Amino acid sequence: MSAQCEVAAKQAAGAPMSVFERYLSLWVFLCIVAGIVLGQWQPALFHAVGNLQLAQVNIPVGLLIWVMIIPMLVKIDFDALHQVKAHWRGIAVTLFVNWAVKPFSMALLAWLFIRHVFAAQLPAGQLDSYVAGLILLAAAPCTAMVFVWSRLSNGDPYFTLSQVALNDVIMIFAFAPLVGLLLGLSAITVPWDTLFVSVVLYIVVPVILAQLWRRRLLRGGAGAFETAMRRIGPWSIVALLLTLVLLFAFQGESILRQPLVIAMLAVPILIQVFFNSALAYWLNKKVGEKHTVACPSALIGASNFFELAVAAAIALFGFESGAALATVVGVLIEVPVMLLVVKAVNATRGWYEA
Repeated sequence: MSAQCEVAAKQAAGAPMSVFERYLSLWVFLCIVAGIVLGQWQPALFHAVGNLQLAQVNIPVGLLIWVMIIPMLVKIDFDALHQVKAHWRGIAVTLFVNWAVKPFSMALLAWLFIRHVFAAQLPAGQLDSYVAGLILLAAAPCTAMVFVWSRLSNGDPYFTLSQVALNDVIMIFAFAPLVGLLLGLSAITVPWDTLFVSVVLYIVVPVILAQLWRRRLLRGGAGAFETAMRRIGPWSIVALLLTLVLLFAFQGESILRQPLVIAMLAVPILIQVFFNSALAYWLNKKVGEKHTVACPSALIGASNFFELAVAAAIALFGFESGAALATVVGVLIEVPVMLLVVKAVNATRGWYEA
């Protein structure tokens, strides 16, 4: 195994959740409050920030999203792809759930809850946008936080690493077509040019920059690389929180008018997380995979690359859209819900191995 793979696997099996990670939902809630207050206090300032655009891309948010995504992608070792054959059954289960089940189940749940169950309580003009945001949230598997969930469930670090690397490769080619298909099936107009620009800006370019940075850091040795990772680790969360402040400065008016919108958007997200994690966990048991593979497989199958979803929602539909709000709800509930899934897979180890 290469030294790069060993470094990345040690990270995947390393330290517990940081303070930022453990209390992410609290920081998100505080950002919601701060954004709403600041947006009501200085609306002209935030509208000026919203107008700083180049080719329909908001420059401040674009920079923040790069700071969000690139440090996480530096952790990914694409050399780990050769390990895929060692865990092919777990890999197959996760790919099936990530790409053939989760996006379509979310589209179905979004249609059911947003256009039917909660339609009368939601603003009519935002229904399509909410559906689009939920689809964007489910269309990309999680990249960074999966390493945290894998550690907490004693998951196989090499499986986690190879699965994340494979998902990232697939995402480069599959994200835009999958989102376009699901938006089309949901009768939502697909802005293809903006969608492809978003994929290039928020997947392709960050992956290239992150891998170049990774190779440069590794020239200094494993110790220097791990020190650099600890130093840049908080950048992603800080950039995410600043982005959320901007988002809620724009969303504040609609949230104050209808505070239950966030709770209604959370319902399909919660259902899809529990459904997809349970499906992946059960399928791994059926195909005879080890518990140390089934756990990260279930967690990868359920969690979302919410940073990418937020970026794509802003690029496609704008700051003030229901799509942007829907993706942020995914951020808000990600940590507590995934910790529940971690607790469930740990608690059922005896049943799984029976």
